[in-house]
Amino acid sequence: MAGCSDGTAAPPSVPPSLSVFPTAVIGVGEESWTVAVAGTQALRVQGLRGVADLGGLDGMLFSFPEDSAAGFTMRGTLIPLDIAFFAADGSLVDRLEMVPCNADPCPSYRAAGPYRYALETPAGGFDGIEDLRLDPRGG
Repeated sequence: MAGCSDGTAAPPSVPPSLSVFPTAVIGVGEESWTVAVAGTQALRVQGLRGVADLGGLDGMLFSFPEDSAAGFTMRGTLIPLDIAFFAADGSLVDRLEMVPCNADPCPSYRAAGPYRYALETPAGGFDGIEDLRLDPRGG
């Protein structure tokens, strides 16, 4: 996965709460998005918990070394999120709407099948993207 820039655009503002995450430019449908990347177990566990504003980022990409069936929870997450799950080839596996949760236990959101990537964005972030595909190498 590469996150590169041609040097012509200023990097997006990254809130301090997300500064520990590397960023990358990925292709989402026909668009280029700048995302925080949760590529390790520790970063995947942290995710967007406690984050109220993504600043200039479009979302967070969860990257797994192998296909996964792990569920996502919204415990401690402050904003509603949409999540799309993608296979290794970038094809859409499933898309769900998730709501913040402070209950115990919180519901688990699971894809309809195995996935390699999960992309979270503030609620409504995928609206208007007709062919929702993922290119983790760039837009």
